[in-house]
Amino acid sequence: MTPRTLPMTVPAQDLPPRVRVHEVGARDGLQNEKAVVPTEVKAEFIHRLAASGLTTIEATSFVHPKWVPQLADAEDLFPRLGDIGDVALPVLVPNERGLDRALALGARRIAVFGSATETFAARNLNRTVDESLAMFEPVVARAKADKAHVRGYLSMCFGDPWEGPVPVHQVVRVAKALMDLGCDELSLGDTIGVATPGHVRDLLSELNEEGVPTDTIGVHFHDTYGQALSNTLAALQHGVTTVDASAGGLGGCPYAKSATGNLATEDLVWMLDGLGIETGVDLDALAATSVWLAEQLGRPSPSRTVRALSVRSTQSHKE
Repeated sequence: MTPRTLPMTVPAQDLPPRVRVHEVGARDGLQNEKAVVPTEVKAEFIHRLAASGLTTIEATSFVHPKWVPQLADAEDLFPRLGDIGDVALPVLVPNERGLDRALALGARRIAVFGSATETFAARNLNRTVDESLAMFEPVVARAKADKAHVRGYLSMCFGDPWEGPVPVHQVVRVAKALMDLGCDELSLGDTIGVATPGHVRDLLSELNEEGVPTDTIGVHFHDTYGQALSNTLAALQHGVTTVDASAGGLGGCPYAKSATGNLATEDLVWMLDGLGIETGVDLDALAATSVWLAEQLGRPSPSRTVRALSVRSTQSHKE
């Protein structure tokens, strides 16, 4: 196979020189799969992701198995990742019980998952927004006391399937409350993929005005309307340097049926490579990993870049 020479690198002004890809495929990507993925396949997936150069890979979630059966093997999976090297392995915890389970296995990066809207908070956490914040308070405090890094996810930041458009000031209030609890990082979730670039810039500007610095913010876009990359570029132009993505474009949300796949990591890296932005990710190795996982799942990868590179690889072998 001949070496890949595309995309051609053409840097743009006023963009960050490096972006940290927060890979969510092993958790957010797999949690909505109907057939249970074997633990050994998940472990192999994460090892392959690390070998491709990803340095932050969300491993699993310590939720009750009743709510997300796909992630019921967290206690079995996490110890299998002890040999992965210098790679951050965040895990999602819903409450103090989940935190206990994660810390007992040596997790050093944890995440809590809040909502900007009342309806989704009720459906996802069985609580109001403020009740969920109260639940997270001791979780964050104990994690920080244990010197763990804490990420605060905030879902429904741009639109809600039940409530419709979500006012920016409403999102900012909950986002700031999460950060005031002591979170080190905030991930803004476009859970149903309805954001547009102007909306992204407006929300980021409002957060800055309320004292949430850009360097603590990550963005998490879904590609329901094909806007994930354009929204990501808007965030990069604002100075954001952490972008969530899922290998192969896997994912959705079990509590919001209109939430389709995440931004594909390969599509993101293709764009960043073309802009001359460093990620440390080997795109060919990553695409090969997504092809391998698609074979395990029994269906093609939804990522356009994975499909394009796979076709090119097949053609090269025929030549």
